[in-house]
Amino acid sequence: MPHTLARPALPLAATAALIGGLLAFGAPERADAAVPDTIPLTITNNSGRADAVYVYDLGTQLSSGQQGWADAGGTFHAWPAGGNPPTPAPDASIPGPAAGQSKTIRIPKFSGRIYFSYGRRLDFRLTTGGLVQPAVQNPTDPNRDILFNWSEYTLNDSGLWLNSTQVDMFSAPYAVGVRRADGSTLTTGHLKSGGYTGFFNALRGQPGGWANLVQTRSDGTVLRALSPLYGVETGALPANVMDDYVNRVWQKYSTSTLTVTPFTDQPNTKYFGRVSGNVMNFTNSSGAVVTSFQKPDASSIFGCHKLLDAPNDNVRGPISRTLCAGFNRSTLLTNPNQPDTTAANFYQDTVTNHYARKIHAQMADGKAYAFAFDDVGNQESLVHDGGPQQAYLTLDPLS
Repeated sequence: MPHTLARPALPLAATAALIGGLLAFGAPERADAAVPDTIPLTITNNSGRADAVYVYDLGTQLSSGQQGWADAGGTFHAWPAGGNPPTPAPDASIPGPAAGQSKTIRIPKFSGRIYFSYGRRLDFRLTTGGLVQPAVQNPTDPNRDILFNWSEYTLNDSGLWLNSTQVDMFSAPYAVGVRRADGSTLTTGHLKSGGYTGFFNALRGQPGGWANLVQTRSDGTVLRALSPLYGVETGALPANVMDDYVNRVWQKYSTSTLTVTPFTDQPNTKYFGRVSGNVMNFTNSSGAVVTSFQKPDASSIFGCHKLLDAPNDNVRGPISRTLCAGFNRSTLLTNPNQPDTTAANFYQDTVTNHYARKIHAQMADGKAYAFAFDDVGNQESLVHDGGPQQAYLTLDPLS
């Protein structure tokens, strides 16, 4: 089966509802033992901050398809009906651990997010379509001045998938972990020592508007860096920031062929791209055109959507996610055989996703979800086990 990991964090409009299945995977691994209805999640506060911490477990209950939240014991509560304009959601916050302490809650079979915030509770609202997510690219969003972040997870009968994500923003650092059925522990998401401030300093030093992605509070607190997708959408980053690279790619493959082999377990499944005018056409091994892509703009590249839409199918989606990774990592000119999964080859062009480049450079294990399909080539910050015994969320220092 093809690997079909969906974007770990969907671009969030101000009224976007949390949708079930934020994490969609290919053929699941069989659990070593039955996965219980809830598993423990230990949250450790190593942030060094004195602020109160608030934790939220929000998502879609897999057994019913209902949206809602879970309390500290793992009990599910469905959201009440929302309104237009949006109405305040019930307070779903769980008091988090104080600095230097840990707290264990239980998380149910869910597909959703674990939010955490410092100092203030998050402001969630409900529309007739569901939960309104924070959208801090909007300066009037009520959560704009709150320091917060989130992890994403799916817990089902096949196990736990838990990731750290920077798809929408880079903010308060944390790591995720799972204790596996064999007793070993997997962990990812930790920054290098000094990596938090190192990232912001590096982004501020990148010419071309990248410094505009950084958001600070009036008291000087650095809150986050927006993803380049939101940078383009808000005008913080020039809309033509990727045009030069795209033009060079289009020129190259008007006279040569881009070969995409999207499935590691199907090396004979290949697609061949050639540019004609404003379109890159892909053919299969029989020479039949299977899908075509218009010349993408920066929004399509950074969001892996619009002109690089990736449906959950066996042809266009896998080709598109390969192209998305190649554009963000700027490997399409240097390697006509994609995906290029050698990390040393990534981000070498002067025109690239510098946000993603600088995030990966600061990660202790090099892994991150810095754009939607950063899992191409297994570069993502994800832990998984079919028989999870314990999950972990570690709040790291903002230094």
